[in-house]
Amino acid sequence: MAIELGKLGIWRHPSGVDAEFAAKAEKLGYGAIWLGGSPGGDLEYVDDLLGATESLVVATGIVNIWQDEPASIAKAYERIAGKYPDRFLLGVGAGHREHTQEFKKPYTALVEYLDGLDAAGVPVAGRALAALGPKVVKLSGDRTAGAHPYLVTPQHTREAREILGAGKLLAPEHKVVLGTDAAETRAIGRNTVKFYLGLSNYVANLRKLGFTDEDLEGEGSDRLVDALALQGDAATIAAGLREHFEAGADHVNIQVLNEDPWPAYRELAAELL
Repeated sequence: MAIELGKLGIWRHPSGVDAEFAAKAEKLGYGAIWLGGSPGGDLEYVDDLLGATESLVVATGIVNIWQDEPASIAKAYERIAGKYPDRFLLGVGAGHREHTQEFKKPYTALVEYLDGLDAAGVPVAGRALAALGPKVVKLSGDRTAGAHPYLVTPQHTREAREILGAGKLLAPEHKVVLGTDAAETRAIGRNTVKFYLGLSNYVANLRKLGFTDEDLEGEGSDRLVDALALQGDAATIAAGLREHFEAGADHVNIQVLNEDPWPAYRELAAELL
């Protein structure tokens, strides 16, 4: 892997990330910031983050293939990579059927998009693919630097590593809530997790991971919420994140759900870096 992400990264919506945020994250030892949601367009804010740091990698998590053409994203990639070699990873993905009116078969669309990136000169090592199902995980290994799974457990990480084999990037996201009041942390976790229970691709993947109809109905069972949003003190959360590394992850990006994320960033860095 040409782009070195380090062990731990931060997943966060671009609206919550600026140059000062990036510099603080780098100082704590985080190797990458994943810009969540569907960042797109000219990606000019990426330049600001990289310009404020020395070695931090910025990744998109993910550019939605339905919102930006390969050629336009390739121009943004060329500009950023030219100024900051080996510090930008273009994560792409197919988004959600429920949010895309012109949604066609995602696998076919992903292959076509990667063909477009090839034609526009975006290198395989400079891009990653959002991947849940085994077919797309394999595609990520065949056509990109590797996989960026979202809303998964260490079991998924283990299965993805078996598909990818050695030498391909596996960078799962995991939500965390720092706190010792179990009722409060679970409520915070559920408030985010419940959104994904209305999205068919995530629900299908969670079923494959062993969650039942009872787990997936309503706002989600306690078992589901606790698995998808690690909670507790820093040592407890770190133990849960280590399970991803033990299962074969190269890099884990954490999405802190606390209103003020910095205590969690600091304490988890101390535990894991």
